[in-house]
Amino acid sequence: MRVIGLMSGTSGDGIDVAVCDIDGAPPDLQATIVKAWSVPYEPEFRQRIFHACEQGSAVEICRLNMELGERFVAAIGDYAAWVDLIGSHGQTIWHDVDADGRVTSTLQIGAAGVIAERTGVTTISNFRERDVAAGGQGAPLTAYVDWLLLRHPQHWRAVQNIGGMGNVTFLPPLKDTESTMLAFDTGPGNALIDAAMLHLTGKPYDQDGMFATGGQVDDEWLKQMLKHPYFQQSPPRTTGRELFGTQKAKSFIAEGQARGLTDQDIIATLTAFTSHSIAEAYHRFAPTMPQEVILGGGGSHNKALVAQLNDLLPADVMTHEAVGLDSDFKEALVFAVLAYETWHGRVGCLPEQTGARHASILGQITPGTNYTALIRRTWG
Repeated sequence: MRVIGLMSGTSGDGIDVAVCDIDGAPPDLQATIVKAWSVPYEPEFRQRIFHACEQGSAVEICRLNMELGERFVAAIGDYAAWVDLIGSHGQTIWHDVDADGRVTSTLQIGAAGVIAERTGVTTISNFRERDVAAGGQGAPLTAYVDWLLLRHPQHWRAVQNIGGMGNVTFLPPLKDTESTMLAFDTGPGNALIDAAMLHLTGKPYDQDGMFATGGQVDDEWLKQMLKHPYFQQSPPRTTGRELFGTQKAKSFIAEGQARGLTDQDIIATLTAFTSHSIAEAYHRFAPTMPQEVILGGGGSHNKALVAQLNDLLPADVMTHEAVGLDSDFKEALVFAVLAYETWHGRVGCLPEQTGARHASILGQITPGTNYTALIRRTWG
Protein backbone atom coordinates (compact mmCIF):
# COMPACT_ATOMS: atom_id res chain seq x y z
CA MET A 1 0.00 0.00 0.00
CA ARG A 2 0.98 3.61 -0.46
CA VAL A 3 0.30 5.59 2.71
CA ILE A 4 0.82 9.23 3.70
CA GLY A 5 1.99 9.87 7.24
CA LEU A 6 1.32 13.30 8.79
CA MET A 7 3.09 14.67 11.85
CA SER A 8 2.82 17.96 13.72
CA GLY A 9 4.98 17.65 16.81
CA THR A 10 5.25 19.33 20.18
CA SER A 11 7.76 21.80 18.73
CA GLY A 12 4.84 23.25 16.75
CA ASP A 13 7.09 24.24 13.86
CA GLY A 14 5.06 22.77 11.02
CA ILE A 15 3.66 19.71 9.27
CA ASP A 16 5.83 16.81 8.13
CA VAL A 17 4.43 14.78 5.23
CA ALA A 18 5.86 11.40 4.17
CA VAL A 19 4.56 9.40 1.22
CA CYS A 20 5.48 5.81 2.06
CA ASP A 21 5.38 2.41 0.38
CA ILE A 22 4.54 -0.26 2.96
CA ASP A 23 4.29 -4.00 2.39
CA GLY A 24 4.23 -7.25 4.32
CA ALA A 25 3.35 -7.93 7.94
CA PRO A 26 5.31 -8.22 11.18
CA PRO A 27 7.95 -9.49 11.61
CA ASP A 28 8.67 -9.02 7.90
CA LEU A 29 7.21 -5.58 7.32
CA GLN A 30 8.96 -3.27 4.85
CA ALA A 31 8.46 0.51 4.81
CA THR A 32 10.23 3.11 2.71
CA ILE A 33 9.73 6.83 2.22
CA VAL A 34 9.07 7.66 -1.45
CA LYS A 35 8.88 11.43 -0.98
CA ALA A 36 8.76 13.70 2.05
CA TRP A 37 8.52 17.42 2.77
CA SER A 38 7.72 19.91 5.50
CA VAL A 39 5.32 22.84 5.52
CA PRO A 40 6.30 25.34 8.23
CA TYR A 41 3.78 27.27 10.27
CA GLU A 42 3.92 31.03 10.31
CA PRO A 43 5.14 32.41 13.68
CA GLU A 44 1.66 33.73 14.50
CA PHE A 45 0.03 30.34 13.91
CA ARG A 46 2.72 28.59 15.95
CA GLN A 47 1.93 30.90 18.84
CA ARG A 48 -1.76 30.03 18.49
CA ILE A 49 -0.86 26.36 18.93
CA PHE A 50 1.23 27.06 22.02
CA HIS A 51 -1.50 29.26 23.48
CA ALA A 52 -4.07 26.51 22.87
CA CYS A 53 -1.78 23.99 24.59
CA GLU A 54 -1.31 26.03 27.73
CA GLN A 55 -4.25 28.47 28.00
CA GLY A 56 -6.69 27.65 25.19
CA SER A 57 -10.45 27.95 25.57
CA ALA A 58 -12.89 25.41 24.16
CA VAL A 59 -13.73 27.86 21.38
CA GLU A 60 -10.06 28.32 20.42
CA ILE A 61 -9.34 24.59 20.41
CA CYS A 62 -12.51 23.81 18.46
CA ARG A 63 -11.65 26.29 15.73
CA LEU A 64 -8.00 25.26 15.66
CA ASN A 65 -9.05 21.62 15.22
CA MET A 66 -10.84 22.39 11.95
CA GLU A 67 -8.19 24.81 10.73
CA LEU A 68 -5.43 22.26 11.32
CA GLY A 69 -7.42 19.72 9.32
CA GLU A 70 -7.48 22.16 6.40
CA ARG A 71 -3.77 22.83 6.79
CA PHE A 72 -3.00 19.11 6.69
CA VAL A 73 -5.01 18.87 3.46
CA ALA A 74 -3.11 21.80 1.95
CA ALA A 75 0.20 20.22 2.98
CA ILE A 76 -0.72 16.97 1.19
CA GLY A 77 -1.73 18.79 -1.97
CA ASP A 78 -2.12 16.74 -5.14
CA TYR A 79 -0.33 13.76 -3.60
CA ALA A 80 -3.66 12.55 -2.18
CA ALA A 81 -4.33 11.07 -5.61
CA TRP A 82 -1.30 8.81 -5.18
CA VAL A 83 -2.24 7.06 -1.97
CA ASP A 84 -4.57 4.48 -0.42
CA LEU A 85 -4.53 5.67 3.17
CA ILE A 86 -3.57 8.63 5.36
CA GLY A 87 -2.26 8.30 8.93
CA SER A 88 -2.41 11.56 10.89
CA HIS A 89 -0.93 12.02 14.34
CA GLY A 90 -2.49 15.47 14.62
CA GLN A 91 -1.31 18.16 17.01
CA THR A 92 -1.09 17.34 20.70
CA ILE A 93 -2.87 20.00 22.75
CA TRP A 94 -2.76 18.32 26.15
CA HIS A 95 -1.30 15.13 27.60
CA ASP A 96 -2.63 14.83 31.14
CA VAL A 97 -0.22 13.13 33.56
CA ASP A 98 -1.03 12.70 37.26
CA ALA A 99 1.53 13.37 39.97
CA ASP A 100 2.11 9.62 40.19
CA GLY A 101 2.92 9.43 36.47
CA ARG A 102 -0.39 7.91 35.32
CA VAL A 103 -1.82 9.35 32.10
CA THR A 104 -5.52 10.07 32.49
CA SER A 105 -6.31 11.75 29.19
CA THR A 106 -4.74 12.97 25.97
CA LEU A 107 -5.95 15.24 23.16
CA GLN A 108 -4.68 15.53 19.60
CA ILE A 109 -6.51 17.77 17.14
CA GLY A 110 -6.53 18.23 13.35
CA ALA A 111 -9.93 17.09 12.14
CA ALA A 112 -9.68 13.74 10.36
CA GLY A 113 -13.14 14.31 8.92
CA VAL A 114 -11.83 17.35 7.09
CA ILE A 115 -8.85 15.39 5.74
CA ALA A 116 -11.02 12.50 4.48
CA GLU A 117 -13.65 14.85 3.04
CA ARG A 118 -11.23 17.07 1.14
CA THR A 119 -8.86 14.34 -0.12
CA GLY A 120 -11.29 11.44 -0.58
CA VAL A 121 -8.71 9.21 1.15
CA THR A 122 -9.58 7.06 4.16
CA THR A 123 -7.85 8.59 7.16
CA ILE A 124 -6.75 7.04 10.44
CA SER A 125 -6.16 9.36 13.39
CA ASN A 126 -6.35 9.70 17.20
CA PHE A 127 -3.79 6.95 17.79
CA ARG A 128 -3.04 7.63 21.47
CA GLU A 129 -6.49 7.48 23.05
CA ARG A 130 -7.01 3.69 22.89
CA ASP A 131 -3.72 2.95 24.64
CA VAL A 132 -4.53 5.43 27.41
CA ALA A 133 -7.93 3.75 27.84
CA ALA A 134 -6.05 0.45 28.28
CA GLY A 135 -4.01 1.95 31.12
CA GLY A 136 -1.02 2.97 29.01
CA GLN A 137 0.87 6.21 28.65
CA GLY A 138 -0.26 6.68 25.04
CA ALA A 139 3.40 7.29 24.16
CA PRO A 140 5.99 6.94 22.82
CA LEU A 141 4.22 5.45 19.80
CA THR A 142 7.38 5.41 17.69
CA ALA A 143 8.68 2.47 19.71
CA TYR A 144 6.69 -0.29 17.99
CA VAL A 145 7.92 0.79 14.56
CA ASP A 146 11.45 0.95 15.97
CA TRP A 147 10.94 -2.66 17.10
CA LEU A 148 9.81 -3.69 13.62
CA LEU A 149 12.42 -1.84 11.57
CA LEU A 150 15.53 -1.01 13.59
CA ARG A 151 16.73 -3.95 15.68
CA HIS A 152 20.37 -4.86 15.11
CA PRO A 153 21.30 -8.53 14.52
CA GLN A 154 23.94 -8.62 17.26
CA HIS A 155 23.81 -5.75 19.76
CA TRP A 156 21.51 -3.42 21.69
CA ARG A 157 20.46 -0.14 20.14
CA ALA A 158 18.76 2.96 21.48
CA VAL A 159 16.59 5.03 19.17
CA GLN A 160 16.46 8.56 20.57
CA ASN A 161 13.99 11.05 19.17
CA ILE A 162 14.62 14.70 20.05
CA GLY A 163 11.54 16.62 19.00
CA GLY A 164 9.76 19.04 21.30
CA MET A 165 10.18 16.30 23.90
CA GLY A 166 12.72 13.49 23.95
CA ASN A 167 11.82 9.82 23.87
CA VAL A 168 13.89 6.66 23.68
CA THR A 169 13.38 3.05 22.63
CA PHE A 170 15.90 0.50 23.90
CA LEU A 171 15.99 -2.40 21.42
CA PRO A 172 17.47 -5.83 22.11
CA PRO A 173 19.32 -7.53 19.24
CA LEU A 174 17.50 -9.88 16.91
CA LYS A 175 19.53 -12.80 18.29
CA ASP A 176 18.07 -12.14 21.76
CA THR A 177 14.74 -13.96 21.83
CA GLU A 178 14.00 -13.29 25.51
CA SER A 179 14.53 -9.57 26.12
CA THR A 180 11.87 -7.00 25.31
CA MET A 181 12.14 -3.36 24.38
CA LEU A 182 11.76 -0.52 26.84
CA ALA A 183 10.42 2.87 25.73
CA PHE A 184 9.63 6.12 27.54
CA ASP A 185 9.96 9.90 27.37
CA THR A 186 13.37 11.02 28.58
CA GLY A 187 12.12 14.59 29.19
CA PRO A 188 12.56 17.87 27.32
CA GLY A 189 13.89 17.87 23.78
CA ASN A 190 13.84 21.13 21.84
CA ALA A 191 10.78 22.75 23.43
CA LEU A 192 12.55 24.67 26.18
CA ILE A 193 15.43 25.70 23.91
CA ASP A 194 13.07 26.87 21.17
CA ALA A 195 10.82 28.81 23.53
CA ALA A 196 13.79 30.47 25.20
CA MET A 197 15.36 31.36 21.84
CA LEU A 198 12.11 32.96 20.69
CA HIS A 199 11.78 34.96 23.89
CA LEU A 200 15.43 36.07 24.05
CA THR A 201 16.34 36.54 20.38
CA GLY A 202 13.13 36.46 18.34
CA LYS A 203 14.45 33.40 16.46
CA PRO A 204 12.34 30.22 16.53
CA TYR A 205 15.24 27.85 17.31
CA ASP A 206 19.00 27.64 17.79
CA GLN A 207 20.32 27.00 14.27
CA ASP A 208 22.83 24.11 14.47
CA GLY A 209 23.28 24.85 18.19
CA MET A 210 25.54 27.80 17.38
CA PHE A 211 23.98 30.16 19.93
CA ALA A 212 24.50 27.61 22.72
CA THR A 213 28.08 27.03 21.59
CA GLY A 214 28.87 30.67 22.38
CA GLY A 215 27.70 30.36 25.99
CA GLN A 216 28.90 28.72 29.20
CA VAL A 217 26.89 26.07 31.06
CA ASP A 218 26.04 26.98 34.64
CA ASP A 219 26.80 23.60 36.25
CA GLU A 220 25.25 24.38 39.63
CA TRP A 221 22.03 25.55 38.03
CA LEU A 222 22.02 22.48 35.78
CA LYS A 223 22.22 20.23 38.86
CA GLN A 224 19.17 21.99 40.29
CA MET A 225 17.25 21.57 37.01
CA LEU A 226 17.96 17.84 36.99
CA LYS A 227 16.24 17.47 40.39
CA HIS A 228 12.88 18.00 38.65
CA PRO A 229 10.42 15.34 39.95
CA TYR A 230 9.81 14.00 36.44
CA PHE A 231 13.29 12.51 36.31
CA GLN A 232 12.65 10.53 39.49
CA GLN A 233 9.76 8.63 37.89
CA SER A 234 10.46 5.14 36.62
CA PRO A 235 9.27 4.05 33.17
CA PRO A 236 6.73 3.87 31.70
CA ARG A 237 6.50 7.65 31.73
CA THR A 238 5.57 10.45 29.35
CA THR A 239 5.62 14.22 29.41
CA GLY A 240 4.86 17.23 27.24
CA ARG A 241 4.51 20.99 27.13
CA GLU A 242 2.48 20.75 30.33
CA LEU A 243 5.79 20.37 32.20
CA PHE A 244 8.41 21.53 29.72
CA GLY A 245 6.75 24.21 27.60
CA THR A 246 6.70 27.97 27.18
CA GLN A 247 5.82 28.79 30.78
CA LYS A 248 8.66 26.65 32.11
CA ALA A 249 11.06 28.24 29.62
CA LYS A 250 10.10 31.73 30.83
CA SER A 251 10.61 30.61 34.42
CA PHE A 252 14.08 29.30 33.56
CA ILE A 253 14.94 32.54 31.73
CA ALA A 254 14.02 34.56 34.83
CA GLU A 255 16.16 32.26 37.00
CA GLY A 256 19.10 32.48 34.60
CA GLN A 257 18.93 36.26 34.46
CA ALA A 258 18.76 36.43 38.26
CA ARG A 259 21.97 34.36 38.29
CA GLY A 260 23.63 36.96 36.08
CA LEU A 261 23.84 34.75 33.01
CA THR A 262 23.98 36.02 29.45
CA ASP A 263 21.38 34.94 26.91
CA GLN A 264 23.90 32.53 25.40
CA ASP A 265 24.67 31.06 28.83
CA ILE A 266 20.96 30.43 29.39
CA ILE A 267 20.58 28.63 26.05
CA ALA A 268 23.79 26.67 26.67
CA THR A 269 22.47 25.51 30.04
CA LEU A 270 19.03 24.60 28.65
CA THR A 271 20.76 22.61 25.90
CA ALA A 272 22.80 20.81 28.55
CA PHE A 273 19.57 20.18 30.47
CA THR A 274 18.22 18.22 27.50
CA SER A 275 21.44 16.25 26.90
CA HIS A 276 22.00 15.41 30.56
CA SER A 277 18.38 14.38 31.11
CA ILE A 278 18.74 11.98 28.17
CA ALA A 279 22.04 10.58 29.42
CA GLU A 280 20.80 10.16 33.00
CA ALA A 281 17.77 8.23 31.73
CA TYR A 282 20.11 5.82 29.95
CA HIS A 283 22.34 5.31 32.97
CA ARG A 284 19.38 4.77 35.28
CA PHE A 285 16.97 2.74 33.18
CA ALA A 286 18.62 1.12 30.13
CA PRO A 287 18.23 -2.68 30.37
CA THR A 288 21.70 -2.86 28.80
CA MET A 289 23.77 0.17 27.81
CA PRO A 290 23.35 0.26 24.02
CA GLN A 291 26.28 0.02 21.66
CA GLU A 292 24.59 2.40 19.21
CA VAL A 293 22.35 5.43 19.69
CA ILE A 294 20.33 6.50 16.64
CA LEU A 295 19.18 10.13 16.79
CA GLY A 296 16.13 11.57 15.05
CA GLY A 297 14.02 14.71 15.17
CA GLY A 298 15.06 18.34 14.94
CA GLY A 299 17.51 17.96 17.83
CA SER A 300 19.70 15.71 15.69
CA HIS A 301 20.76 18.90 13.82
CA ASN A 302 21.81 20.71 17.00
CA LYS A 303 25.59 20.23 16.95
CA ALA A 304 26.03 21.40 20.54
CA LEU A 305 23.44 18.90 21.76
CA VAL A 306 24.87 16.03 19.69
CA ALA A 307 28.42 16.78 20.87
CA GLN A 308 27.26 16.64 24.49
CA LEU A 309 25.54 13.30 23.94
CA ASN A 310 28.73 11.94 22.39
CA ASP A 311 30.59 12.96 25.56
CA LEU A 312 27.94 11.68 27.98
CA LEU A 313 27.08 8.30 26.45
CA PRO A 314 29.45 5.31 26.09
CA ALA A 315 28.00 4.47 22.68
CA ASP A 316 28.31 5.26 18.99
CA VAL A 317 25.96 8.20 18.37
CA MET A 318 24.63 8.46 14.82
CA THR A 319 21.61 9.73 12.92
CA HIS A 320 18.86 7.73 11.21
CA GLU A 321 20.60 8.30 7.88
CA ALA A 322 23.23 5.78 8.99
CA VAL A 323 20.55 3.07 9.00
CA GLY A 324 18.75 4.18 5.84
CA LEU A 325 16.02 6.42 7.27
CA ASP A 326 15.46 10.16 7.20
CA SER A 327 15.95 11.76 10.63
CA ASP A 328 13.52 14.57 9.86
CA PHE A 329 10.65 12.40 8.61
CA LYS A 330 10.95 9.34 10.82
CA GLU A 331 7.85 10.25 12.85
CA ALA A 332 5.76 10.85 9.73
CA LEU A 333 6.85 7.39 8.55
CA VAL A 334 5.83 5.97 11.93
CA PHE A 335 2.24 7.19 11.59
CA ALA A 336 2.04 5.87 8.05
CA VAL A 337 3.09 2.45 9.37
CA LEU A 338 0.70 2.62 12.34
CA ALA A 339 -2.17 3.51 9.98
CA TYR A 340 -1.22 0.55 7.77
CA GLU A 341 -1.21 -1.79 10.76
CA THR A 342 -4.55 -0.48 12.02
CA TRP A 343 -6.11 -0.94 8.60
CA HIS A 344 -4.99 -4.57 8.63
CA GLY A 345 -6.39 -5.15 12.12
CA ARG A 346 -3.03 -5.48 13.85
CA VAL A 347 -1.74 -3.92 17.06
CA GLY A 348 0.31 -0.73 17.01
CA CYS A 349 1.82 -0.77 20.48
CA LEU A 350 2.86 -3.27 23.14
CA PRO A 351 2.52 -3.24 26.96
CA GLU A 352 6.29 -2.98 27.44
CA GLN A 353 6.20 0.16 25.31
CA THR A 354 3.54 2.14 27.18
CA GLY A 355 2.70 0.18 30.33
CA ALA A 356 -0.80 -0.68 29.08
CA ARG A 357 -2.65 -3.77 30.27
CA HIS A 358 -2.57 -5.26 26.77
CA ALA A 359 -1.56 -4.55 23.20
CA SER A 360 -4.07 -2.51 21.21
CA ILE A 361 -5.13 -1.75 17.67
CA LEU A 362 -4.77 2.01 17.57
CA GLY A 363 -6.69 4.88 16.04
CA GLN A 364 -10.03 5.75 14.52
CA ILE A 365 -10.90 5.16 10.87
CA THR A 366 -12.63 7.96 8.96
CA PRO A 367 -13.81 6.62 5.58
CA GLY A 368 -12.96 8.51 2.41
CA THR A 369 -14.54 8.01 -0.98
CA ASN A 370 -12.01 5.19 -1.58
CA TYR A 371 -13.20 3.28 1.51
CA THR A 372 -15.31 0.54 -0.10
CA ALA A 373 -12.86 -0.05 -2.94
CA LEU A 374 -9.99 -0.21 -0.45
CA ILE A 375 -11.82 -2.80 1.65
CA ARG A 376 -12.46 -4.95 -1.40
CA ARG A 377 -8.87 -4.70 -2.60
CA THR A 378 -7.09 -5.24 0.71
CA TRP A 379 -9.47 -7.47 2.63
CA GLY A 380 -11.36 -9.25 -0.13
